[in-house]
Amino acid sequence: MKKIGFIGIGVMGRYMAQNLLKKGFELYIYTRTKSKAQEVIEAGAVWCDSVKDCVGNCEAVITMVGYPKDVEEVYFGQDGILNSARPGTYLIDMTTTSPKLSKRIYQAACSKNLYALDAPVTGGDVGAKNATLTIMVGGDKEAFENCLPIFEAMGTNIVYQGEAGLGQHAKMANQIAISGIIAGLCEALIYAKAVGLNAETLLKAISGGAAGSWQMNNMAPRILKGDFEPGFYIKHFIKDMEIAKEESQMVDLDLCVLKEVLGLYKNLEQEGLGDLGTQALIKYYERQISKK
Repeated sequence: MKKIGFIGIGVMGRYMAQNLLKKGFELYIYTRTKSKAQEVIEAGAVWCDSVKDCVGNCEAVITMVGYPKDVEEVYFGQDGILNSARPGTYLIDMTTTSPKLSKRIYQAACSKNLYALDAPVTGGDVGAKNATLTIMVGGDKEAFENCLPIFEAMGTNIVYQGEAGLGQHAKMANQIAISGIIAGLCEALIYAKAVGLNAETLLKAISGGAAGSWQMNNMAPRILKGDFEPGFYIKHFIKDMEIAKEESQMVDLDLCVLKEVLGLYKNLEQEGLGDLGTQALIKYYERQISKK
């Protein structure tokens, strides 16, 4: 497969698209705002004016959009992917979305002789830029194996999870884990500040031990610099945690840490901070010191 359609050139998508170009894929792209795709166009991608134009001649189509409603629109719309892709095309949704929606796409794709995979990613903008993303894939195993060269252009930890929807469930588990880790990191840093520790010296001590994590290595330096630019938006993390909360309730689980951290992020979003990166959770904790 050489011709790939790519829909959604955002914080993550622009790097993922560029890495596909670097590996020699012929890329056709579409996003709502063309100016946001200029960097990818200059790197060699072909701009298309619609979803239909983007997917019609491609062997595989990747979507990396924002919300489940966006996934619904680009797949099921009148001129959407399911009505525009040629039989035999591989449809790879890398958006974090509802497992139920991924199953619907898979079933609709099967009825049209298309191959659908749900393949959400983790690793943030750093992983997207360096082509070191973790990719969790659900769908038919043969389709997964046929698409491995595409995944390998964007990630290094590519794991087949099972049937359609299980890629999204794996991503939900990932987001549940992150919710506790990022909150714990922020609490450690704010505790350090409150008791007079030097945060950088503290991190040197604990980052190599049992408390160490990707979040500590990548987000803590941004927090200390006051850098809240999004590698991953607060508003998108809220969306993911809402899905995880809904799915957990469907299997009779009460995930208290997830719900607590979701509430903290919702407070930040209500204050107009939803476009900041997830590391901006520290702002919630800093208020506790400023109020003293």
